[in-house]
Amino acid sequence: MRKYEIMFIVKATQESADVKKTAENAKTILTKEKATVAEFKELGEKKLAYPIKKEISGYYYVMQVEANNDAITEFDRKVRLDENILRHLIIRLDEE
Repeated sequence: MRKYEIMFIVKATQESADVKKTAENAKTILTKEKATVAEFKELGEKKLAYPIKKEISGYYYVMQVEANNDAITEFDRKVRLDENILRHLIIRLDEE
């Protein structure tokens, strides 16, 4: 299992309960694939540097995850299909 840092942005134009539900769904994708979520942080609503899908702000989330390649691939696939997630970034952390 490798360590990853995942950041994603959720649309801010939806209700706050829906924003939290979207973030929890993203976390659930990983836990269903037997990944371990070590840390899950909500960074709050921030203005985007440029409009993405006509959105000018979004809720930022960061996760520290320990997962295998299959779990990360499945997360990437499902997040791309989710219309409420504007962008995501997966970074593999170097082994120390």
